[in-house]
Amino acid sequence: MPKRVLKRIFPSPDKIKEIKALHFLGDVLHEPNLWHVNRHSVSKAFLVGIFWCFIPMPFQMIPAAFVAIWFNANLPISVALVWISNPITMTPMFYFNYLVGALVLNRPTIDYEFQLSWEWLSDKLIEVGIPLYVGSLVCAIVFSTVCYGLVQFLWKKKVRKNWHNRQAKRQVAISK
Repeated sequence: MPKRVLKRIFPSPDKIKEIKALHFLGDVLHEPNLWHVNRHSVSKAFLVGIFWCFIPMPFQMIPAAFVAIWFNANLPISVALVWISNPITMTPMFYFNYLVGALVLNRPTIDYEFQLSWEWLSDKLIEVGIPLYVGSLVCAIVFSTVCYGLVQFLWKKKVRKNWHNRQAKRQVAISK
């Protein structure tokens, strides 16, 4: 069911070829696995998309798209998963990343009041930035790897279930 829905939502490779703004990429976007919905390309897309959604940087979709192309992962899913970190979820996600980074680096967490000024940013950048990025990297690796394995497991489980259902229907048809 989700595979059929995703196929309807995603643009076809022919439609992608027609977009003139993407012609500078040449034949890179015409790789079939970038658009197919199969276990390998979708699980790699989760690996890429979840990884980049945990990294605090602007324009996360751009590196996610390049890495998806490099890993031959499903491109639309990789880019869409980056939006897990959106303006609503960024604050709790990145605060959690900061806490994980402080724990990994064995640093005490600091209570601070955010101020949008150059002085505050220059004073706190090292103090907050290093634990934030270390925690972001740790969380990105852990969560993306878990999601990759989970997609692989659930996809195989669904395929086995469908196979067993088909076998049961064949047995019923044979016994009639």
